[in-house]
Amino acid sequence: MWGRVFALIVKEILAVWRDVKSRFVLIVPPLIQLAVFPYAATYDVNHVTIAVLNEDTGLAARELIARFEGAPAFSGVRLVADETAMTAAIDSREAVVALRVPQDFSRRIAAGQPAQVQVILDGRRSNTAQIVLGYTSGIVAGYGQEITAARGLPPPAGELVTRVWFNPDLDSLWVMVPGLVGVLTQVIALVVTALSVARERELGTFEQLLVTPLRPWEIVVGKTVPALLIGLVEGSIIVVASQVWFKVPLTGSVVLLYGALLAFLLSVIGVGLFISALSHTQQQAILGAFFFVVPAITLSGFATPVANMPDWLQVATLANPIRHILVVLQGVFLKDLPAALVWQSVWPMLVIAAATLPGAAWLFRRRLY
Repeated sequence: MWGRVFALIVKEILAVWRDVKSRFVLIVPPLIQLAVFPYAATYDVNHVTIAVLNEDTGLAARELIARFEGAPAFSGVRLVADETAMTAAIDSREAVVALRVPQDFSRRIAAGQPAQVQVILDGRRSNTAQIVLGYTSGIVAGYGQEITAARGLPPPAGELVTRVWFNPDLDSLWVMVPGLVGVLTQVIALVVTALSVARERELGTFEQLLVTPLRPWEIVVGKTVPALLIGLVEGSIIVVASQVWFKVPLTGSVVLLYGALLAFLLSVIGVGLFISALSHTQQQAILGAFFFVVPAITLSGFATPVANMPDWLQVATLANPIRHILVVLQGVFLKDLPAALVWQSVWPMLVIAAATLPGAAWLFRRRLY
């Protein structure tokens, strides 16, 4: 029995490796995505152009503008002559933010009176605008504190002291790269399993399975193990790249990480086998995998937090394996997630695997007999 299963596993691995298209899908796209995604899909806002309308020629206004010129978040300060030019800079998307310094700014600073500046944001890019507003507010507040300290005045009654846990520099790579371990591993495992039977149908070798003594569960095991091994290899490559290239700290247990990754792959492979059993051609299998992957990533919390979704949709995401693995990956990488909390995300994936893998075996049984 196990000899038959082992032979099927070896055949599947060789079939994937010898097929030029499958080998290309396994190697090239994940490497390209790993190289591009962490830098392209970033939450950091850098190289922002700010339009400045300076209606005050005093020293205080020039000092404030100089702080924007020296801020790393702003790549350029574009001085505009009037309100029309400032509006045009925002309308044409040449600037995300505009700063207007009124005529009496320096005079009020010199007199020790409160002085205001106007900040105009491009609401069409709401996420970027919110981040830039934080940068701008920080620069203006910092300038105000310097003036207060220089004059020997007491600091404000209340002061906000910020400490960032787990990601002190708020580097989006530290969030993006661990998530890519789950996203890219899911894509590879799903594609490998979805193409397994469809490829045999196109090559005419699927009928040979019908006359072999293989049982449906043996076929499921023979299709699952190669995808499991390939997924673990792909995940390991990304984990190594996170340490060597991206320098993301791995503070938690590697054993817990791979245990969760194993449960995740089993749940995803079950879905892939469903798609494989239903598909007659490789094109149908690819479309079926794409149909599953896009909503799964959207509802995983990879791009937008699950907590921001409606309540009914948050409940639906509990059946999404990648939602659970992202919690484990980010927790193990950044905050040394303990085993008890890892288990809270692992057991839902095991439940999904316990439903999808036997379901795939049942579907194979119906297709074989």
